[in-house]
Parts: sequence; structure tokens; C-alpha cells
Amino acid sequence: MTVEEHKSHAPKNVACFVLTVSDSRDQATDYSGALIKELLAANGHEIVGYALVKDEPAEIIGVLRACLAARTIQVVIISGGTGIAPRDGTYEVVSALLEKRLDGFGELFRFLSFQEIGSAAMMSRAVAGVTGGKAIFSLPGSRAAVNLALQRLILPELGHLAAQLHGHESKS
Repeated sequence: MTVEEHKSHAPKNVACFVLTVSDSRDQATDYSGALIKELLAANGHEIVGYALVKDEPAEIIGVLRACLAARTIQVVIISGGTGIAPRDGTYEVVSALLEKRLDGFGELFRFLSFQEIGSAAMMSRAVAGVTGGKAIFSLPGSRAAVNLALQRLILPELGHLAAQLHGHESKS
């Protein structure tokens, strides 16, 4: 089966949880989280939950464990905490949870970022993978990074990814 055939059999609506990790934002100023929710909804996906936590490993892992336990959530999209500043800890938490990594996501994200912002893209620790039958995407916290990741990488594959995880496609 071709990629196009796989995508044609993929669900059009995926249940997503949005998590923002930030020491400086609140729900009123979480522009990246708002953009994720807006883009998901505009593309027919369902936002089944949202949280904003400080960049504290225990808080991040608490939300992620709840997401992994929830039957209604298929995908978790996280923004924030992927840089190299001392308080940036999202990468470590997410990486430790992943059963299968989607290395291509980080590689492609940094490549596309490089085209937009130059060599600073190498400092992004965007990461994605699968655990507990759910996909997790961890993005930088800037609106530009969120827009790039969603528009160019995540949204085009979200249904296909969910189908692969849940066996909703015919085997080729």
C-alpha cells in the first residue's frame, strides 16, 4: 500500500491533549498552546484536554502519566522546555518515557528550523515518539516553532500516525 493509500484510510479526527510547559506563561498568555489548539481544531481534530505546568519534572511527568492512562487520548502535543537553559527539562522527561522514538521528527524539525532561523536550530531538543500506544510530540515553546512543527510535520501525518498505532489500516 502506498503512503497515499495509507493516509486515505486514516482517521480524520484524532483525540489530542495539549500540554504547555512554562515558568513564565499562564493560560491567558499561553500563545503557543492556543495556537496548537487552534490548528488542531481547524484541521478537524479533537482537543480532549489541556494543561499548563511549570518546568518541573514531577509536574510534567504527572500530567503525562495521566494522559497515558486516559483511554480518550491518542496524541499528546507539548510545547516548551526543549531548549538548553538550566530549567529546560521537558526533553529529559519525555525521552525517559518513550518506548519507540520517532527520530525523524526531531531531525526534520531541526532541518526545517535551520531553513528559517539558521544555526540556532541546533539548540532545539524537539523529540517525538510512542509510549503506551500514544504518540507524544515535544516542541519548543515559540509560536513560530509550534506553527512550523504542526503545519509541516504533525498535521500532515496525524491521522496516519493514529491509524498505525491502533491498527486501523489494512496491512500492505
